[in-house]
Amino acid sequence: MDDERRVDLGTSLFIPYRYTEDRIFRALQDAGFDDWTLAQCRVFQRVAQDGSRLTDLADQAQMTKQSASVMVDQLENLGYVRRIPDPADGRARLIVIERRGRQAVEVAMATRDEILAEWKEYLGTRNFTLLQQILDQLREITDPYAR
Repeated sequence: MDDERRVDLGTSLFIPYRYTEDRIFRALQDAGFDDWTLAQCRVFQRVAQDGSRLTDLADQAQMTKQSASVMVDQLENLGYVRRIPDPADGRARLIVIERRGRQAVEVAMATRDEILAEWKEYLGTRNFTLLQQILDQLREITDPYAR
């Protein structure tokens, strides 16, 4: 690719993420999970397997606690999550994924696996593996949640 058509590295990293997010969101809509917004999905995808505190979700989604609380309220009303007492701290609450949310996760993961298989076929096993290793290594210095 000539220099005039080349995009900066940050954009080159963002484009595949945006493609993946769009494709997964469309697959969710096609599977009947068409009652939520992309913004709600962005909060939902950060809910940990064993539950998350609201402050952690807000931090990871880079939004205020109040905005995250509104999103969680909406997701709870739609049946994707619910709030439960945190067993480690009786004063705190955890957001956990409900049955409908787990069904959505299954669709999302199947779609992600399809995308990764397509990329592996396109790039070849060696380049795909190298890409994963390089991005894992870069994550060590760029992702505060990787630790």
